[in-house]
Amino acid sequence: MVVIRLTRGGSKKRPFFNIVAADSRNRRDGRFLERVGFYNPMASGKAEGLRIALDRVEYWVSNGAQVSDTVARLLRQAKTQAAAA
Repeated sequence: MVVIRLTRGGSKKRPFFNIVAADSRNRRDGRFLERVGFYNPMASGKAEGLRIALDRVEYWVSNGAQVSDTVARLLRQAKTQAAAA
């Protein structure tokens, strides 16, 4: 099954997450099918904290991908940001 989830990057105490479509059997930070965005919880000032290719997420969901709880929350946040802009 394909899952849209976060993979952790960055250094110690400075997390950076990629949002990826991956096979659920692969490790959290392992092999993935496609990178569809990123989330930077440490972003401040004019740094971009969240970017998601909503069209690619819709593509994967339409083909049966499941979205993790955290990514679902980030998707709602991205959609409200897109509506406000």
